[in-house]
Amino acid sequence: MRAVEITSFGGPQVLALGNRPRPEPGAGELLIRVAASGINRPDVLQRMGHYAPPPGTSDLPGLEVAGVVESGDAAALAKAGIRVGDRVCALVAGGGYAEWCVAPAAQCLPVPDGLSDVEAASLPETFFTVWSNVFDRGRLQAGETLLVQGGTSGIGVTAIQLGRALGAVVIATAGSDEKCAACLALGAHHAINYKSQDFVAEARRITEGRGVDVVLDMVAGDYVAREVECLAEDGRLVIIAVQGGVKSDFNAGLVLRRRLTITGSTLRPRSVAFKGAIANALRERVWPLLAAGKVRPVIHSTFAAADASQAHALMESNQHIGKIVLTW
Repeated sequence: MRAVEITSFGGPQVLALGNRPRPEPGAGELLIRVAASGINRPDVLQRMGHYAPPPGTSDLPGLEVAGVVESGDAAALAKAGIRVGDRVCALVAGGGYAEWCVAPAAQCLPVPDGLSDVEAASLPETFFTVWSNVFDRGRLQAGETLLVQGGTSGIGVTAIQLGRALGAVVIATAGSDEKCAACLALGAHHAINYKSQDFVAEARRITEGRGVDVVLDMVAGDYVAREVECLAEDGRLVIIAVQGGVKSDFNAGLVLRRRLTITGSTLRPRSVAFKGAIANALRERVWPLLAAGKVRPVIHSTFAAADASQAHALMESNQHIGKIVLTW
């Protein structure tokens, strides 16, 4: 099969099409003939040598795919309610940049009605991540306020839409007026241009001094101190990436006085059982919203698999709004 390989660690140019043996599904797994593969920030980090795949996982990049089930463990397929020939999208721990990909059946979901393969391939990584961190770990409830950092990223466009659809007031940050307008169009109630406005002051102004209930942060570093200042009493800060650095200084007194929670997680190394539980929650709570058009995939660009280096260059430019997808 054709696959996009990391020929050496470095810039986007190290990605190249190669040939690999077609994988075979094991116990609890199924084989997907891939039509489209989503691109995510962890793929870029892996290409640069900063994010090794978990032990026993394919060295090929790619954490989400969409396509058709070709074969698999019969018992696992039955348990997941999936049959050979079904269109599915799947979260995988690696190996998504290829014409065939093996995925745990528990991490596969049917393609929502009306969605293309490209749209379906854009769903798993961001929807699993947002559900796990905003709604499970962050405990966001209807009527609360969510601050989404980086509102036009793949994670951001998902968090804005899910927060709004499930009854939260959503504030998003972005780095330009154009991107702020995109956040508002996606359903954010407020958008803050972090390059020209102080997001702490704006968040407190919008909430009339109360602060926000949940912050979804992909920056860390010196953002943490400012986000602690944004939080209302009993607020929760959830960190899912450290693009701004791993070290942070913040006012611990505020944490004590306001009873704040600072937490975070990474999804890739978690167990199949953990990810399967998220899949079940998405099928019940979120897939009906997708089928009804109340939440929608946001696709910025598609690239042929042979042009994966161009796709990665676009992601690194931070000029995109929504997801970037490879097609096979």
